Amino acid sequence: MKLLTAIIKPFKLEEVRDELSKLGVAGLTATEVKGFGRQKGHTELYRGAEYVIDFLPKTKLEIAINDNQVDSVIEAISKAASTGKIGDGKIFVYDLEQAIRIRTGETGPDAL
Repeated sequence: MKLLTAIIKPFKLEEVRDELSKLGVAGLTATEVKGFGRQKGHTELYRGAEYVIDFLPKTKLEIAINDNQVDSVIEAISKAASTGKIGDGKIFVYDLEQAIRIRTGETGPDAL
């Protein structure tokens, strides 16, 4: 089992979710986060004053999947989240040692 963490632009969430649903991904967790990378933030003008926005809004997705789904899920996220501009995000893949469904007590891939 693997845990994928993807950091994407917030307005791309629905597109990514739709693509993952087509692949049969049963669920994901989405969290609103702030961060910066190579984008380094930007400057905004408000009522004549200039403000530096260091941390940009992003959406963090956490998705637990079976090993055989990794490549297709990465491809789907990459395709759906891409704008071709700086700040499109990143995908991280971790080994998931164990998963447990609290309601039924199922463990391992059955819990996904």
